[in-house]
Amino acid sequence: MDLNFIKKIPIATKLMLGFLLIVVITSAVFSVVGVQLIGDRIVSEAQDRVRTDLNSAREIYLSQLNHVNDVVRFTADRFFLKDALLSGKIKQAADELIKVKERERLDVLTITDKSGKVLFRTSNPKLFGDDQSHDELVRAVIERIEPFKSTSIIPVNDLRKESPLLAERAYFKFIHTPKERVRKETEETAGMMLKAAVPILDYQNNLIGIIYGGVLLNRNFEIVDKIKQTVFQNVVYEGKDIGTATIFLDDIRVSTNVKNKDGLRAIGTRAAEDVYNQVVKEGKPWTGRAFVVTEWYITAYEPIRNVNNKIIGILYVGILEQKYVDIKSRTIVVFLAITLTGALVSMTLSYFISQKISGSVRKLVAASKEVAHGNLDTKVEIRTKDELRELADSFNLMASALKKRDEKLKEFTKKKIMESERLAIIGQLAADVAHEINNPLQGIVAYSHLLLEKMPGENSSWESIPLGKESIKKIVTQANRCTDIIRGLLDFSRQRKPHKKPSNVNLILQECVSLVENQAVFHNIQIIRDFKENLPPVVIDHSQIQQVFMNMIINAAEAMDGSGQLTLATRLEPARGEASPALQGGQGEPVEEFIEVEFTDTGHGISEGNLERIFDPFFTTKEMGHGTGLGLAISYGIIKEHEGTISVQSEVGKGTTFVVRLPVTTEERA
Repeated sequence: MDLNFIKKIPIATKLMLGFLLIVVITSAVFSVVGVQLIGDRIVSEAQDRVRTDLNSAREIYLSQLNHVNDVVRFTADRFFLKDALLSGKIKQAADELIKVKERERLDVLTITDKSGKVLFRTSNPKLFGDDQSHDELVRAVIERIEPFKSTSIIPVNDLRKESPLLAERAYFKFIHTPKERVRKETEETAGMMLKAAVPILDYQNNLIGIIYGGVLLNRNFEIVDKIKQTVFQNVVYEGKDIGTATIFLDDIRVSTNVKNKDGLRAIGTRAAEDVYNQVVKEGKPWTGRAFVVTEWYITAYEPIRNVNNKIIGILYVGILEQKYVDIKSRTIVVFLAITLTGALVSMTLSYFISQKISGSVRKLVAASKEVAHGNLDTKVEIRTKDELRELADSFNLMASALKKRDEKLKEFTKKKIMESERLAIIGQLAADVAHEINNPLQGIVAYSHLLLEKMPGENSSWESIPLGKESIKKIVTQANRCTDIIRGLLDFSRQRKPHKKPSNVNLILQECVSLVENQAVFHNIQIIRDFKENLPPVVIDHSQIQQVFMNMIINAAEAMDGSGQLTLATRLEPARGEASPALQGGQGEPVEEFIEVEFTDTGHGISEGNLERIFDPFFTTKEMGHGTGLGLAISYGIIKEHEGTISVQSEVGKGTTFVVRLPVTTEERA
């Protein structure tokens, strides 16, 4: 990609692209989140509704069970039945019992004695005398002498005794269903019945018999159709019932209005394995998306239990998912259309805003180019009352300030050039004068020493001469002083070997502090002395090391802008494997100890990028005219000449620490 091309894109285009990017990202995020929320909300709404529908279906189911129970209880309390049992002439009540069965649309209505032996069957009068005490409801009545009602599973033999037609109606052959669980059985012969059993008591409340009745649910569609009509109001969506209901015996549909591919009721089809596992095996309700025979439904399942609380079946209601999928799709389309429209409107507004902003920016760019080419009389006029106008006013002030500064700079530069030329000449003359004066001074020093040596003793008459020995000593002293001055002046123009002798580092530091602590720049600086006592002397050039220490102290003061804390510390440290250059060249002895001199200030610190360059010649961070960048470079060279090291640690805003390490060596090796 051509980066130069990107740089040339106008700011209006960049603003437009920026607005477009924001609009696109915002729209995309809102669209994804919105679509997800819409989908979740619609599914949640469908699940809430189907749970409510399941509650309604349960009430319809239980109302049918209660109806059976009410019929049986009412019949058990009738006098004709009690009298027939007490007299032993049960056939006298047969006609009335048959009328009750037919009027209340019961499939079973049977009388037994108090031990459970059948006395009369309304659905099969010719068969009696068999024992029904094994029936769970009959047994419960015998044991507790109170009414019981529940959904029951009736084995095929008992159904056949009640009526061969019931046994035939209960029979199902399994029909393969997608997602069904694996079963070795291929048919179902038992019947699922809403059943009630009630004790028959004589006038002294003694048990004289039992009456039980029920409605077989196999192929009985009254309950499921009533649920569909009451709950779903028989609403049809695209030719399909929007709501369905089913009663399962275990996992077999024995009563349902779910249709198979042929459009017939899906009797004999089976529940999905995951639904069966949760509802029948775990006993937990199921609410969610499920595949029902041929279609996806939003479904709700709950277990059906017998009188012993054992799960024997499932009650189901479901809403056709396709309707909610279509609602979701239409809602998403409308939402996306609104989002897209909003994005287009935002883009249009952003275009006009960017054009308005870029016009002012173009004026500033043009004026900047004029200033860059030297036209400092350029002015920018922007009439908008915003930051761009403030920027234009600041630009105009800057141009005026630059013009004034440019004029002053030209005048200042002219003066500095003249001064530099003059100082260069003076410097050259000073170097020449130093060379010329040094030779006569050497003669003065030499002859002064000779004169002192040849002078008579203490008792000589020379003592009375005004220009005696003391005067000649003063000549020698002053001549030596001139020699030191000239030597120092020459040191600025050429390097010389240091003159080393044993010295006390603490005394040198103390001399340096005494020289600077009364200066104005140190008035607000607290100098802390942490000098280790009894330090061994080091063989150094006193004046050069003093120059290094002075440079460190003055740099620290400037770094703190004349206000802060300067800590000077000395200590004796063992060597860390260092060796002197003499040893590295094959001579001398290993260095065993070092004296460390530490200078710690609380100044502004040194940036990480500058730490690697501070010892480079002519590198300085000071303002123009306040430093040459040679101080640390010269100090580094002096310490290196003394076989020592200088290290620095610094943190911006907290301060800097310089550590000078000088080896403790013998005078002879030095």
